[in-house]
Amino acid sequence: MTSETDNKNIGEKNHEEMEKSATSEDSQKTLSSDFTESPEKPESSEKPSDPLGDAAEKDTLDHDATIEDVAGLKDQLLRLMADNENLRKRSERDISVAKKYGALGLARDLLGSIDNLETAISHMPENRDDMDETLKNILVGVEMSARELASVLERHHIKKVTPEQEKFDYNIHQAMFEVPTDEVEPGIVVQVVQSGYTLHDRLLRPAMVGVSKVATSGLAEKTDTDGE
Repeated sequence: MTSETDNKNIGEKNHEEMEKSATSEDSQKTLSSDFTESPEKPESSEKPSDPLGDAAEKDTLDHDATIEDVAGLKDQLLRLMADNENLRKRSERDISVAKKYGALGLARDLLGSIDNLETAISHMPENRDDMDETLKNILVGVEMSARELASVLERHHIKKVTPEQEKFDYNIHQAMFEVPTDEVEPGIVVQVVQSGYTLHDRLLRPAMVGVSKVATSGLAEKTDTDGE
């Protein structure tokens, strides 16, 4: 009886040990499969960062950007210098023109007074012996004023245009009438009605003149001769 019980206990112990052994083998297999079946980590496609290389690349980009900025500033400076040079030349030209022709309006306004003064002098009598002394002094004063005015006009490059016996020039002459004559060839100024004036190379007023043309009698004689 006792022997059967011992055998039973021994059998149970052996069974328990076998179960523990199986359990231990299963655990080892599980651990082994975990190590063998665990997927490997994928390699990173990105290259490892290089601090020195990144810094060098950044410096290169900054250098290129700086060169572009310098080129742009240089271009702006050259343009500004060219504009300033053009402005300087234009200002010098405007100042020169203002100095040269600044009195243009004043000179034109004075022409009427000059004409009146010349007309008064042209009507003065040549013989003044019988004149009153006061009147003589007035006439002398008028003549002196006319000479001084002519000197001032010449000093300021205002020249009188008196084209008598000259070829008619439509740029500075204005034909008022034609004079039939055979003494001179056609197109010659034979009479000056009113003098003209110029300021440097600009016309203040054209000279009003009479221009010669072929005489009618001479033209008729020439026609008769051609007919014969």
